[in-house]
Amino acid sequence: MNRVTHVYSIFETAGGYCGIAWNDIGITRLQLPGRNAEEVKRRLLRRLPDAKAGTPTTEVTEVVTAVKRYFAGEKIDFSNVRLDLDEQAEFFKQIYTETRRVGWGNTTTYGALTKQLGAGPEAARDVGQAMARNPVPLIIPCHRVLAAGGKLGGFSAPGGAATKVRMLELEGVRVGALEPAQHSLGL
Repeated sequence: MNRVTHVYSIFETAGGYCGIAWNDIGITRLQLPGRNAEEVKRRLLRRLPDAKAGTPTTEVTEVVTAVKRYFAGEKIDFSNVRLDLDEQAEFFKQIYTETRRVGWGNTTTYGALTKQLGAGPEAARDVGQAMARNPVPLIIPCHRVLAAGGKLGGFSAPGGAATKVRMLELEGVRVGALEPAQHSLGL
């Protein structure tokens, strides 16, 4: 089996430094804002150790620009960004497809996603696992997926639930009543 070559770039946004990785198929990884470029690069390379730094293609540059605009507070739709999710389990791909339908300023729950997929309530745990392992948060908007009862749920990005709250607030989602259901995994 041929290994796909991954290329990455680190860039600054109003929310901090982000990282993006891609191959010939599409975007493979997005690192949400971190304090500094080195930290973001380290997290990205932990997931893609063979990735090489490079200059973004025109298509990737458009995604980087959209991410910058998002963190500057602009309403952005990432639903048409070309992704490479080939390394993901088939059920996770289905979950991610459904999650991409949750638009700007809207939220859903793990349970609602499970029902939309036609799965039983036992699959809600799988939905949670898919969100925790989301390789391209923001493009697949896992921050818009809440736990039952409007609780915040987990968020494995740097900053944990606080990052999730900031992203939802950028989109005009009122988060004052939301409470974390669990703590960040700190990934």
